[in-house]
Amino acid sequence: MSEVTMTQEEIDPLAPVLADDQPSESRRADAPKIVAIVPVYNEERFIGSVVLKTKEYASTVLVVDDGSTDGTAAVAKAAGAEVIRHEQNQGKGAALNTGFHRARELAADAIVTLDGDGQHFPEELCLVIQPILDGQADIVVGSRYLENTSDVPQRRVWGHRFFNLITNQLSGVAVTDSQSGFRAFSRRALDALSLSSKGFSVESEMQFLASDCNLRVCEVPITIKYLDKPKRSVISQGLTVLGGILRLVGQHRPLLYFGVPGTILLAIGLIWGAQSISFYNQRQILSAGYVLVSTLLITLGALSFFAGLILHSIRGLLLDLLNRTS
Repeated sequence: MSEVTMTQEEIDPLAPVLADDQPSESRRADAPKIVAIVPVYNEERFIGSVVLKTKEYASTVLVVDDGSTDGTAAVAKAAGAEVIRHEQNQGKGAALNTGFHRARELAADAIVTLDGDGQHFPEELCLVIQPILDGQADIVVGSRYLENTSDVPQRRVWGHRFFNLITNQLSGVAVTDSQSGFRAFSRRALDALSLSSKGFSVESEMQFLASDCNLRVCEVPITIKYLDKPKRSVISQGLTVLGGILRLVGQHRPLLYFGVPGTILLAIGLIWGAQSISFYNQRQILSAGYVLVSTLLITLGALSFFAGLILHSIRGLLLDLLNRTS
């Protein structure tokens, strides 16, 4: 992972394509086709302004309405977005998968995702997309922590630090803002990403997929403004993300997920068994309870460890096969 920090002068080559005062209709024919994907759920208050501002920088603004019960879809369409609607709420991951599928159909050269709640600044899209257009990265993460430009509530800061730590360590890809929804993707990343997460652990999953698919990841600084109180409980959302990350570890790091607990159980079982033998040697009495517990722990530990080893080997073979066919 690398950090990319650019000045406005370094973004100037993109200015003829994405300038504020240049309507999207008048962009050059050879300009890169940029699709902005905005997954939303009940955001009629902000989605109109988000679409209008984003249209100044993207060829297509694609709003994926994930089962909203308010007027989000109608407002987005009136503002000029292409709207795809899920009849029922399926989660952010499903909304992004829908957006990615449509971006492939549109033959996008680069893709940007941003939230529809007004927290992100669409005018920073130029900064986020530039490493993709320059061929420097496959995934660009807009980070609110690279520069001190966002007034992030303290409880969010500690939560983000926690999720950064575990996601970075377990995925093998390090970023400073693992939960950022303002991201850019190359065509290569678009073809490689197929998200299984449905909820808010989807950003963490991207780091696991980036590691598996050898995608280049970098970060650029962005600004986030917090307009309202969180719509969801911070604790509840945090537990949901944590559960999603644990599931990702089971899918992407089976040896770690099964092997570490298996090794611990195996070690405890062996220690317990050694104590049973020592007790028998001292008193010539066989403690059936100790023996049964020791046998159970050793059996469970061995099964867990070898399950992780087998799944790890199978997963490695599947990745090799996928890399050969891609």
